[in-house]
Amino acid sequence: MVIKMSNPLSQYFRQPSIYIKLPSNGQFYPPGTLDLPANGELPILPMTAVDEITYRTPDALYNGSATVSVIQSCVPNIKDAWQIPSTDIDTLLVAIRIASYGHELEVKSTCPKCNTVEEQGVDLRSVLDRLGGADFGKPLEHGDLVLYFSPMTYQQINANSAIQFEEQKLLSLLPDSELDPAEKAKRIGEAFKKITEMSISALSLSIKAIVTPTAQVTENEHILDFLHNCERSVFEQIKDRIIALKSASEIQPLQLKCSECSHEYDQTFTLDMTNFFV
Repeated sequence: MVIKMSNPLSQYFRQPSIYIKLPSNGQFYPPGTLDLPANGELPILPMTAVDEITYRTPDALYNGSATVSVIQSCVPNIKDAWQIPSTDIDTLLVAIRIASYGHELEVKSTCPKCNTVEEQGVDLRSVLDRLGGADFGKPLEHGDLVLYFSPMTYQQINANSAIQFEEQKLLSLLPDSELDPAEKAKRIGEAFKKITEMSISALSLSIKAIVTPTAQVTENEHILDFLHNCERSVFEQIKDRIIALKSASEIQPLQLKCSECSHEYDQTFTLDMTNFFV
């Protein structure tokens, strides 16, 4: 029997830098994918050198495996990062950035009034504080239908985005292609149809259940069929609710002040993974 000796260097391993509470409060995670402490606070470890290399691998960034790998490395309480609900993704990535590089981040912006271009320091702790969870517990009632919602998982978001990206890339290349006009128009039509289908599919994945007076429907194929065949007003109401839920859990614009003219303005802030972890 081989006895594995403990590493005498283990006391020098990385330790949690910050602790956070998830906007979802741990809801929507499948069993076994999240080990939530009793106090609801997850420890966040700084990135390792391997994590940094992973985030500099274009293919890993594109297919989502880099994000999954780094989250599972830095947030060991999350066992399967593919299953993270969309409400928690930004919070986790901002927390990992803070744990690894500190809470200051330089953001380049252009003043809309005087066109001054400058870099301003942003305190990511304030960004983290303003990241809240959407109220997925409130159903949508329409006649005798009651719809319940849940956030998409990171895996679903990544798969949907990858397909839409490929179709949009195809659309951008078609106008300059050497195809005859009829074939070009056909390809463009097919690409737009596929993008529309993916958008409707994403909406269906955000619907947890539809309850009627006689049934509770949870099967995605039935929900997707319903979205294809319901009245336009019903579809728009559902779409508006899902968009509102999505917006409520996203990073809000930064409030900046120009150093030249003192004009205050909002700056969109997104987690561009190519330069966020540097």
